Amino acid sequence: MQFIDLKTPYAALKTDIDAAIHRVLDHGQYIMGPEVQALEAALATFAGTKHCVTVSSGTEALLIALMALGVKAGDEVITTPFTFAATAEVIALLGARPVFVDIEPDTCNIDPRLIEAAITPRTRAIMPVSLYGQVADMTDINAIAARHGLPVVEDAAQSFGATYQGRRSGATSTIGCTSFFPSKPLGCYGDGGALFTDDEAIAQAAREIRVHGQSARYTHTRVGVGGRMDTIQCAVVLAKLPRFEWELQRRRELGARYHALLAPLAAQHPGFGLLTVRPDRDCVWGQYTVFVPERAKVQAALQAAGIPTAVHYPKPLHHQAAYAAGCCPDCCPGSLDAAARVMSLPMSPDLTEADQDRVVAALAEALAGLAADA
Repeated sequence: MQFIDLKTPYAALKTDIDAAIHRVLDHGQYIMGPEVQALEAALATFAGTKHCVTVSSGTEALLIALMALGVKAGDEVITTPFTFAATAEVIALLGARPVFVDIEPDTCNIDPRLIEAAITPRTRAIMPVSLYGQVADMTDINAIAARHGLPVVEDAAQSFGATYQGRRSGATSTIGCTSFFPSKPLGCYGDGGALFTDDEAIAQAAREIRVHGQSARYTHTRVGVGGRMDTIQCAVVLAKLPRFEWELQRRRELGARYHALLAPLAAQHPGFGLLTVRPDRDCVWGQYTVFVPERAKVQAALQAAGIPTAVHYPKPLHHQAAYAAGCCPDCCPGSLDAAARVMSLPMSPDLTEADQDRVVAALAEALAGLAADA
């Protein structure tokens, strides 16, 4: 069994994807070819924003977003420590300081009730992460930001396609950023990403920043980066878009089925638990993640049964050497607890119910083994 099945979606779309790639090979515009603009238009329509700017990765999307907002050395950006390093990395790369706020224990998303206390005169933005495929509580976060005159940048790398109060992830704040890394809900066949906004000035800044700050050829109006998404990768995503709604629905269905099958185990085994999906939003399960006791033993048992697992993430960022300076090691106990207990199970839109049943049965056996040993 594969942790994430990338082959079946390609097989389903092989004719269209191959044709899209060959069109790029035929016209030869490998950088900023026509597929770039076509994809941006399609994604903006899908997300429900005025602007989409494709970039070279999800990390670059976050970096360009902060650059477009003018974040600089000495500034602070509030975010969560329970995320992939890229979230804090882009803040640090600009000489700013990530200020970590703990998570909600049942969703693993940033806890909006803790954000306001972390705001200082140096705060320049709030960057929530929509972890595991569920959008963070953007209504409360946006309200806090509005009171303090701050922009909000949603890290939507794992949640693109999810909905929150009728809006798509990426379209719920000042700027939304996503990744097209192959394992993401909408993935290309390399690196890629996109930035979404309704703000014309931010969109124009992002377009200039991604081409080394150029407003016209060899006219550098701002400091920028080499952050363009390759035309071939844009062509791949364009070819995958017609199947994407089906894939999103399939993810929701498989997530709900996992929940139904695993709920009895949560009632039987202390320390085993499921993530909560809030009623005003859905989850597209970029990762299907559960809480387990004695994780190493459970993972070993599942591996012996042929079931792959992963941990997203084993150590929060305020305990990582690159980002720990100036952080209180005990400031985010919820993140530390989650890091010790989370485990991700196989999830992709082409996961079969039979394979899902195998996963659940193996997990049930592993948990029963822990109980027998207790």
